[in-house]
Amino acid sequence: MLDMFSRFVVGWLLAYREQEDLACLLIDQACAREGILPEQLTIHADNGSVMRSGDVSDLYVKLCITKSHSRPYCSNDNPYSESQFKTMKYSPAFPERFESIEHARAFCTEFFDAYNYHMYHSGLAILTPAMVHHAAADLVIRKRQKVLTTAFSAHPERFVNGSPKHHLVPVSVWVNKPVEDPKEVLNS
Repeated sequence: MLDMFSRFVVGWLLAYREQEDLACLLIDQACAREGILPEQLTIHADNGSVMRSGDVSDLYVKLCITKSHSRPYCSNDNPYSESQFKTMKYSPAFPERFESIEHARAFCTEFFDAYNYHMYHSGLAILTPAMVHHAAADLVIRKRQKVLTTAFSAHPERFVNGSPKHHLVPVSVWVNKPVEDPKEVLNS
């Protein structure tokens, strides 16, 4: 499970096959661990039978989770998840073949720790998902801006475009941005 805003992997599970009860366990545990409040969360999932199952739907109702599903026959409409998966598949440590489920779990444990805490994202102002997810982004950006300002003050001739400004974390992210004005739909 990926928090789209911070790109932080909030939960993952590796099993021999997809099962409703395991999906419910993953979602329920991640929501509890992250302190998700009722009506605070929207989960965007594929259209697989498990994610549309009665057990998962019942859990969404119990936890007051809004559900969002991919368009039918469209496997790539969540760019954040697709990007994370590509990063995993192209990781130098990704094996050609996993020897066992334990081997795959060991790889995932290391990968998700590195992804969350050590991989800097251009879409996150060159911060790690953990920095954004755990509300450290502003502090890190302020410290970096101080370094940039000091460097500019010492050697303004090196900065042909003027005083450098650190990028900021986006204010919001969307898979399918809601239309604010119904007239926009008619005009597009």
